[in-house]
Amino acid sequence: MHRIVDSHCHLDYEGLAENLPAMLQRCEAAGVGLMLSISSRVKNFPRLLAIAEKYDNVYCTVGTHPHNAHEELDVSAADLVRLSVHPKVVGIGEVGLDYHYDLSPREAQMQGFRSHIAAARETGLPLVIHTREAEDDTICVLEEEMGKGAFKALLHCFTSKQYLAMRAVELGLSVSFSGILTYKSAEDIRTTAKALPQDRILVETDAPFLAPVPYRGKDNEPSFVVKTLETLATTRGLSADEMAKITSDNFFTLFSKVPRPAAFTV
Repeated sequence: MHRIVDSHCHLDYEGLAENLPAMLQRCEAAGVGLMLSISSRVKNFPRLLAIAEKYDNVYCTVGTHPHNAHEELDVSAADLVRLSVHPKVVGIGEVGLDYHYDLSPREAQMQGFRSHIAAARETGLPLVIHTREAEDDTICVLEEEMGKGAFKALLHCFTSKQYLAMRAVELGLSVSFSGILTYKSAEDIRTTAKALPQDRILVETDAPFLAPVPYRGKDNEPSFVVKTLETLATTRGLSADEMAKITSDNFFTLFSKVPRPAAFTV
């Protein structure tokens, strides 16, 4: 099967960071040839960057998760731009709005969202967006900010209403699906996954969270992205190999700073 990209994982998190060599061997065996490890706190960025520097097939982003927005309001767009010049830093985020947990005040989330957009616009790097139960405000921010100047972006781990995905695509964004896509209760998400343009869909694990069936309830890891890919392929009436090529091509188009390894050209 064509090589697969895990477009969103957290290799610096407990459960993964201490087991990286063995985990990466399982990725190789599963055909997962590249991973994007996502920043959730700028203060922890050096640890994340060290992992990306150590492994050829690991890249990273820089940013502050909305849960932590209130902790890093002093992180400016200029700070993000400065940190993003490293060759292994290929995106901004994850950032966005989470009204399900409200672990950070909504005003802080909004401030962080807009400053990260400014950094994405300036660098040309894609913005990785986390949004939960905040569809209308997410659309509002995206529309307002696109009006100030275009930027690339990805809605990660999509679990929202279909109208958000459709409006995001109209604005030029891509959409990524996690192991939730495999859950029996996720028929509405599969309906959205089937409806989206083929050139705007990616797959991810969000490891160590959200393990797909049949691993649900266990710690997730990047090699498990194969199960999400297989479900996405079935949903869209394609073979797993076709879906692997499509999602990998879409990743390299969006995250254009990542050099395409030779293994992804065959």
